[in-house]
This record gives sequence, C-alpha cells and structure tokens, in this order.
Amino acid sequence: MKILLVTDAWHPQVNGVVRTLDKTMKSLRKRGHEVEVIAPSDGYFTLPLPTYPDIRLAPFAYNDVKRRMLAFGPEAIHIATEGPLGQMAKMLCHKWAMPFTTSYHTKFPEYIKARMPFIPMSWSYRFVRGFHNAGGRTMVTTPSMVEFLDERGFTRLAPWARGVDTVLFNPDKKSAPDDVYAGLPRPIWVNVGRVAVEKNLQAFLDLDLPGSKVIVGDGPQLEELKKKYPEVTFTGAKFEVELARHFADADIFVFPSKTDTFGLVIIEAMATGLPVAAYPVSGPIDIIPGSKAGILDKDLKTACLAALKLKPADAIAHAHKYSWDAVTDVFFELLTPQYKPRKRWRRVRRVTRIASSPFHILRRSLRRIWQIMRGKPTPKS
Repeated sequence: MKILLVTDAWHPQVNGVVRTLDKTMKSLRKRGHEVEVIAPSDGYFTLPLPTYPDIRLAPFAYNDVKRRMLAFGPEAIHIATEGPLGQMAKMLCHKWAMPFTTSYHTKFPEYIKARMPFIPMSWSYRFVRGFHNAGGRTMVTTPSMVEFLDERGFTRLAPWARGVDTVLFNPDKKSAPDDVYAGLPRPIWVNVGRVAVEKNLQAFLDLDLPGSKVIVGDGPQLEELKKKYPEVTFTGAKFEVELARHFADADIFVFPSKTDTFGLVIIEAMATGLPVAAYPVSGPIDIIPGSKAGILDKDLKTACLAALKLKPADAIAHAHKYSWDAVTDVFFELLTPQYKPRKRWRRVRRVTRIASSPFHILRRSLRRIWQIMRGKPTPKS
C-alpha cells in the first residue's frame, strides 16, 4: 500500500512518540509498503512551540502539503498529531472526502494545563476531541486510555500498544565495558525522558531515597531543575547504545509522569532488567500489574523501595511480550478500516495521476513553447 504519515512530531525531536512512529514506518517499509512522511523537518519554515523551543512547528506549509498529498496519491492516511501539519492534512482529507486515521499519544489537555493553568481544560478537550472524532478511527495506547477518552466523548477508539527494540535494550548492556554510574552511591534511581514540567519530575526528585538520583534527557526544565537539585546527576540526552547503558546500569527506573498515555521508556527499562516504580495511572496500570516487573503506589517512595525487591529477570521476560512486529500488525489492521475512499477522492487521485504523467507534462510543455513562438500569452497555471 501507499501509506502517508503526517506528523508534527518527528526527527530531530527525541521522545517516545517519534521513536514509535519511526519504528512503525520502518517496519511497514520492510514489509514492502511505500511510506511517505510529511513532517516539520522537511525544509519548511518553522516556529518554536511556546514554552518548548526544542519542538518546531510548520504553520505555513498548506500549499506544499496539498501538493505532496496529491503527488503521492496515498491509499491510506494517518495523521499522528493535532499540530499545524495535522490540521492541514485533516482539512484536505475532508475537502477530498479521503478517509484517515489519527492517534492519541499524549494527554494534550493536561499538558496545556501544566504549562498554561489559565486555559480551562474543557477548552483543550473540545479542540482535541473535534480533531480526532473527524477521522475514521483514533488509535490510543492502552485499553485504559480507550475508557478514559470514551468518557470524554471521543468516538471510534481502538488500542494500539507500543513495542521495544530488545536488540538495543537488553541486559547485555550492563557494565559493558564499565559502569556509567561509577562513583555514585547505590542504589541508582533513574528517570529517562523529556525534562519538562508535564513529566512531574519534581515528585521524584523531592523523594527521600537512599543512593543517587539520575535524570537522563533534555528539555525546557533542565536548567531550572539543575539549580534546584544540585545533588542530582543530570546527564543530558543520550542515544542508542549510550541510552541503553544508562538504563541497564541503574537499579530502579522511576516514572513519576501522570500525563503519558503509555510510557515507552517503561518497557525499554524493563528490557534491560530494570524494575519500575510508578503511580497507578494510565500507562503504568496497563503495563505493570501482574508482571512482577514493577510496583505501583500512590506513594511513589513506597513504590520505589518495594521495587528494590523485584528480580531483573522478571522485568526482562515481561518486556519481551512487546515486539515491534506485533505493534505494526495492529497499526496496519487499524489503518485499513472496512470502508473505501468516496468517489470525490478517487476522482482527485485519477486526475492527479493523469496530470502528473510524463506524457502530459511533455505535452503541456510543448504546447506552451508553441504558444510563445506564435506570440500568444500562456495560460495561468
């Protein structure tokens, strides 16, 4: 199939959403599908997201998005985010009566509330609900998120989990070739991800725990937290093997976020043999209960101390239940619902294919040259 992904979250951004989309698209290509990605990093003029300059948005790309959608002629369209590119793609899909799917990766209204408390959460939910309900299906990370969004008026919801790269994230990375935390008192409590207010990192950093706390990642709150918690080790962002080593050499992964819909880092930590401590909220409650791989508690300190008693082997075994092949299977099944594009979109695609064929391009060029030679004005394009 020809599959189009439109997303405001893409490289060089570093987060779970980008890793999920990137892994899924690569897996689809390996299966022989033709995948096109429209993202802010495609040479568009971009502006920083307010309060989060590391995320760039492309608000003036409508004409090029329209051109690329017509030129590619997708058989399936997935709009991953609610940002400017996502809004443009949604408008064009409606204009051409082309079915599309969306995915819900982050509790966006809670994200806005954490950064701009003066904006009522009901306004944000109305905006997000209108965007996703316009599509044919909304993919969400867990069954608990399906229930959570259903109660808030979202429709046509379906669970789409996340996977883990067990070749990269595995216990063999431990002390290979040395301990990345050498010199720090044990146990090592680590968190990996964006250093931003919506991640609730202060709940972790305020805990009275033995040993050392480590934050691996970058983000808009990094400098603020460095000043407030000088005793905490901030490593900055880590990638690939270095990231896997920072998981594997720790003792417990602490996940204080209450706004993530899944928490890809949870299963990445487990895959390296790292038990997890978290709050009983969406994401952790879908991954951890019954796994022997983590502890959930409304008191995060209680969860942390209890997690010290868990076995790394149980965490590794649980992580292996999440494979990217299975994730891609579900995505593709949800991407192709049981309905076909209406006549208007089929007609647009057919006309576009004809108009963009080499024969017709050559014929138009020759006609314009002949008109110029005869001194006649060329028609406006």
